[in-house]
Parts: sequence; C-alpha cells; structure tokens
Amino acid sequence: MIPLRELDVRELLRDGGAPFNLIMETVTSLKPREGLRLLAIFEPTPLIHQLGQRGYSHVSRQIAEDDWEIIFTPESEAEAEMQTGQPTVETDLWPEPIWNMDLTDLAPSDSMERILARLETMKAGEVLFALVSGEPIFLLNEVKARGHEWVGNFDSTGTVYRIMVRVNPSVSQTV
Repeated sequence: MIPLRELDVRELLRDGGAPFNLIMETVTSLKPREGLRLLAIFEPTPLIHQLGQRGYSHVSRQIAEDDWEIIFTPESEAEAEMQTGQPTVETDLWPEPIWNMDLTDLAPSDSMERILARLETMKAGEVLFALVSGEPIFLLNEVKARGHEWVGNFDSTGTVYRIMVRVNPSVSQTV
C-alpha cells in the first residue's frame, strides 16, 4: 500500500479561498512513491487533469453532498513521461526569443488568446517567451496540438508561470 499524505482544503474553499498553490506545494513536496489524499468540497476536474499530466492517477469518491475524497497516486516514471506529453527539447539550440510578453495581469483565457494570436504571426523556428498567472494547461495543450515545442515552469513564487514556445520549424507560417 502506498503511503498517503492528507490535505484537507474544505474549510479554505468554504471560506472562498483558492487552495491551488497549497495543493501544488504539497504535491511538489511528496516523497517518491508517496500519494496525496485530498479532501475538497467538489471534484476538482482541472486539478485531476493537471496532476494526471504530471504522472498521477486518481480515484475520486463523493463522501457527502459537498465532501469529496480524491486519492492521487504516482504512476511509474515511464508511464508518467508518456502521460505528460511535454516535449523533451534542447532549448540550448533555440534562438533568443523575439517576443517577450508579460501577461500576468490577464485572465488565463485572455493570455491564451494573445499568445496563440502572436504565434500565428511568427516564422518557423522563432521563439516567444511569456509570463502568465498560473500553469496554462489549456494553452500548453493547444500549443502542442498545433505542433509547436514548449518548455515552462513556475518562478520562485509559484504563482507566475514562465513559458517559451518555439514555432514548429516544419510548419510554414504566413506572415
């Protein structure tokens, strides 16, 4: 049986708080082969998707009307790599970004729209750097679907996500 660390965010959610950073800090601090038992007031579908991309499987169970238990367990490293879909890229070979965008003051949908619009104007092989609030899961999936390469991570605060996108060198862009 895999050891589980428990995190109860029900009161924080009921008080109108946003526990995302606390949850991600907890996940980051998990030991190898350690899981998470999350207690929430709803089934957190976006979080489940995000942790799935990071190599965690889950089992959700509704305990009461507004009580949920979600058990996240790590998959094997090989399975996790297949799940993430994050490209393994050598960014040392990338040119310097020609676009630098600070979109931290925008809603995720607005920053996604601006980044995708900018990518449409860029030539194959060019690189864009952007700062956004929170991890842009839907943007990253869309960038991948369009055949571009990306790398990204959180800054030291854990609230600003840094992303670099290289326009797919094999895709001919119209400028």
